[in-house]
Amino acid sequence: MLEITPWKVAQVVLMSRELDRAEGELRGFIERLNEEEQASLVAVMWIGREAFGADELEEAIRTAKSEATTPTADYLLGTPHLSDHLENGMEELGMSLADEEDDLVRGG
Repeated sequence: MLEITPWKVAQVVLMSRELDRAEGELRGFIERLNEEEQASLVAVMWIGREAFGADELEEAIRTAKSEATTPTADYLLGTPHLSDHLENGMEELGMSLADEEDDLVRGG
């Protein structure tokens, strides 16, 4: 089961699109997530990158926890196309981020 809300994933997506201006803010946001949320975020990114299938979510989360050798923020910020992979991963899991992104952009 995904241990992070779509809203939090949408936050990371939006901040990663503005990485040149929001890197410190994004890093802080990721670092404040708990271990379960961080592992889920990495798993969603991997699913969006097609390293795992949507049906392998639990395995992806376990792998993210067991193979975490660098801080999650460093790992994710070093991933090209992070926002695209997160959006694709959530779509593969049957969850759209459109409403959350719209709310965040409007300040809701």
